[in-house]
Amino acid sequence: MNHSRAPVATVGFIDDYCTQYQSLFDDVRNFESFKFLHVGILSSMPRKSLPEIAKIVGLKDGQSLHHFLRDGSWEIERVRQKRLEIVRAIIGARAIILCIDETGDAKKGKATDYVAKQYIGNLGQTENGIVSVNAYAVVDDITYPLLFRIFKPKARLKPGDEYKTKPQLAAEIIAELQAFGFVIELVLADSLYGESGTMLEVLYKLKLSYIVAIRSNHAVWLPSGQQVYCEDWMPYEQPLVERPTEHRYIREIIFGRRRAIRYYQITKGRTEDPNQTDTWQIMTNLEGEIQLDVGRRYTLRTWIEYGFQQVKHQLGWHNYRLTDYKSIERWWEIVLSAYLLVSCQAEQFKRRQKLNAGNSENTTPQNLPFSQHPHWELGKTWKSALNNLRLLLQPYCCWGWLEPWLQVFHVPGLRRAFLKLMDLMDTFHFAALPTAQAA
Repeated sequence: MNHSRAPVATVGFIDDYCTQYQSLFDDVRNFESFKFLHVGILSSMPRKSLPEIAKIVGLKDGQSLHHFLRDGSWEIERVRQKRLEIVRAIIGARAIILCIDETGDAKKGKATDYVAKQYIGNLGQTENGIVSVNAYAVVDDITYPLLFRIFKPKARLKPGDEYKTKPQLAAEIIAELQAFGFVIELVLADSLYGESGTMLEVLYKLKLSYIVAIRSNHAVWLPSGQQVYCEDWMPYEQPLVERPTEHRYIREIIFGRRRAIRYYQITKGRTEDPNQTDTWQIMTNLEGEIQLDVGRRYTLRTWIEYGFQQVKHQLGWHNYRLTDYKSIERWWEIVLSAYLLVSCQAEQFKRRQKLNAGNSENTTPQNLPFSQHPHWELGKTWKSALNNLRLLLQPYCCWGWLEPWLQVFHVPGLRRAFLKLMDLMDTFHFAALPTAQAA
């Protein structure tokens, strides 16, 4: 790195987190842009455009941030590896539940790389857009972003590109994560992957347990004389992500005789006629008495939908105004880095609450002054952590908007008061990850 000067400071917890990546940038200006983008992505601005991010971090315009994404001399592979190392450090030896799904965004025209008219699952229809296959880890009800791959439609391939289906991309992601050292307890995916021989073959070779959705007309070969029969419906309660618990029913569908691969039907409606209600079919290689557990475990797949909701609605996954995929990929990687920052802090909030539960004095030395804010949340979810971090960002962001006015109107004491308030926010530190820093 160019050591001619120290990087400009932002907010304490963001500087703490980004310091883990500092050695990956050979120019201090690139590292500053990396931090500035984290500030903007985590802020409460509804649209994370580069010009708007520039305003709150004190830049004249968004050109330097655009240059950082398009032409900056840094390697996305090294940043991604560091992010995965941080995930490994925060979860330790715990096994992960791996959720695989694709997400897409509608885009007009064909100026953007790999945009084509294609089915976009989260929109439920065919649109002109861009699609990626993504993997998230779930550990103790907290999501951690892992890897993504862009889907390259055949009609938009560039010289040197190789066409790969979405299940092929998912299989590559799973193999890469296992090679990186993640212990995968279970893989969850929808029917696009559950109906893919490529995907199932990889899961078999890697000896991974899975629960995948299948189509209602999924076919199973039966020997002559064997029949399909259904066990009785069993009720169970399904906890959901930030939603009330639902009452559901599950039954096993047995094709002739029970085999290593088992099939289940789940419904939220009337069991007398499940085909006319909210019903879906799943397939798994889990063993043992799993009838009541398999439905609950498969529903953990909604955590990836939760992750998509947060990166899109809260962190600006689709807010880029970039056309070349190299720049888009860099933007997505930084969005996932910001997501990870929140995941790490959510984990720390949960740990502090557990400690407080066993502490008769019920105090947390670092958090107590901040938790007195009327909007501070005591929840243990990812979104609660994000809301709290946004409170800490408010003075810095407000200063970015107000400081230009002080060049027009002199208001005695305002600058001094704001700087003091920002100094107080800097006393809130990001959770220490010594294993990640030493990696």
